[in-house]
Amino acid sequence: MNMASLIEVKQNPDIPALSPGDTVKVHAKIVEGDKERIQVFQGVVIKISQSADGGNFTVRRVAYGVGVERTYPFRSPLVAKVELVRHGKTRRAKLYYLRGLSGKAARIKEKRVTKEKK
Repeated sequence: MNMASLIEVKQNPDIPALSPGDTVKVHAKIVEGDKERIQVFQGVVIKISQSADGGNFTVRRVAYGVGVERTYPFRSPLVAKVELVRHGKTRRAKLYYLRGLSGKAARIKEKRVTKEKK
């Protein structure tokens, strides 16, 4: 039995195509009691995992000297939208080595993206 046939969940159209090393702003819906608000989490995509349930991506940032990582499912309705701030140039699929770096050493070069003419 295939897991994809059991779970019929739509792809979230507000999430663009991501790759490791990209800097993104994730707008997530936070529910506190009966109130609902949107919280923005900006960081670097360090991991993308594809699986039968749609997969997920992990975003890392350093807040007040402490590294914070959050994992968001691609098909989650709680992700309001994802803004792509910049494309990162990497040679690896998983950027776990960023956990051990800090400051300027943890920077990722920007990938040149040429826009197609219409």
